[in-house]
Amino acid sequence: MSQRELMRATAASTATLRDALLVIDRSGTSVCLLVDDAGRLAGLLTDGDLRRAILRGRSLDDLALDHATKSPHTVAAGSPRALVLDLLAALHVSAVPEVDAEGTLVGLHTLSDVVGARPLPNVAVIMAGGRGSRLGDLTDDTPKPLMTVAGRSIIEWIILGLVGDGIRDIHVSVNYLADRIEEHLGDGSRLGCSVRYLREDPERPLGTAGSLTLLRAERPDLADAVLVMNGDLMVQFDAVDLLHTHARTGATLTVATRSYQHEVPFGVVEESGGRVTGLREKPTLTLDINAAVYAIEPRALAWVPEGRASGMPDLVETCLEKGEVVTAWHLGSDWIDVGTPSDLARAKGQA
Repeated sequence: MSQRELMRATAASTATLRDALLVIDRSGTSVCLLVDDAGRLAGLLTDGDLRRAILRGRSLDDLALDHATKSPHTVAAGSPRALVLDLLAALHVSAVPEVDAEGTLVGLHTLSDVVGARPLPNVAVIMAGGRGSRLGDLTDDTPKPLMTVAGRSIIEWIILGLVGDGIRDIHVSVNYLADRIEEHLGDGSRLGCSVRYLREDPERPLGTAGSLTLLRAERPDLADAVLVMNGDLMVQFDAVDLLHTHARTGATLTVATRSYQHEVPFGVVEESGGRVTGLREKPTLTLDINAAVYAIEPRALAWVPEGRASGMPDLVETCLEKGEVVTAWHLGSDWIDVGTPSDLARAKGQA
């Protein structure tokens, strides 16, 4: 919801029921958010609250706050779309306010905003076939994408994020414990999308790019960029912006990047021609790393070798060797590659 739309759904905490009725009528959100002079959320009045007040014979000149919920359920600023959707479903409500650490109203999530994004023509592929050996015995019976964070599997968080951005056509590449993933996700209808499976031969894992050959065979009609990502990522990103940037730059392949900082634990000597020119004590290096989220033009799928394992870095190198445009798209949100037990614990702690 834009700031302008948020303002249309907001009234002062001194507003009357009549004022609140006008707000609900003009905003079309079925709620009126009441804020104090500092912009902090003071209460939430629904159209149901209004009806009940009127049926009880209350005057439209009554203070709206007297009939509002003064401590409504809220979400923290920047909450993932999937978490918002879970809360809306759990509370059986159509809207939930977003507030910052001081209680200041910064947004309003409505059910139509969360699940009603304009459908995109793009297909997404989630790579979920890996063994997850770095997680040790945690993946003996459970594939890594089904590890649970904040009450949902990692792959469900991924899918709900994609659905919220308008991607409804999703393929999941499966291999290790494939039946567990297929049983868990089904056809995707409960998550608001269509889920189909790219089934690798268990004896011949195809790597992070190789399973795109299965997509190539199944969907030779693809005309729009394909969004590809690993199935073990806890990340919130704007798929619409990624695909828009990909199209705007005329790229054949776009790589999402993430800033990574590393503190060198020693003093670094700077020299030129054998002469010391400076000394930096424990400098911090900032690097852009591969975030394992990509947008790929369908024609590039033809360059993935058939019948053998290959990785996404291999496809990037192939594009560069062919003189194709490869661009970077910076991912500004939190990002966790759930590869080790400590990564999984960190994801659970931040959810």
